[in-house]
Amino acid sequence: MLDAADVDQALALDPAWAARLRALWLDLAAAAVFGVLRGPHVGALPRVRKQVLDAGERLRALLADRAWIPQPRERLKNALASALALREALDALETAAREVKGDDAPAFRAALADLRAATLDETARRANQWAALLDRRASDEDNAGSDPTR
Repeated sequence: MLDAADVDQALALDPAWAARLRALWLDLAAAAVFGVLRGPHVGALPRVRKQVLDAGERLRALLADRAWIPQPRERLKNALASALALREALDALETAAREVKGDDAPAFRAALADLRAATLDETARRANQWAALLDRRASDEDNAGSDPTR
């Protein structure tokens, strides 16, 4: 069984890191909305802007407080899903950003690279920690089920 205190400790995020991620996303959003950018075809740039917004929503989900979720296991699963969704959103945005042209395209791509660098390594480490906690619980349950004395 998962210990709620262990889960709370694993889900606790560094406030300075969270603030940095928010600031980096705001820089990316400003570059996407106010930068001099061109897409490869009509409608491409609005889609890129929507992907920036989606990445922001995924980032918000990752940084959200999960205290409202009553079960520790569900809190971990929610955090893990949020981390994976953010990585997917940033990967999709990076692919789309390669086609963006214009005077501010290098600044836009740099803002995205900064956000990815600040996000992905720490998020991957955290996701691995959360998955290990979930796996440990699953193996504990398997062992308890195979113990004939229980």
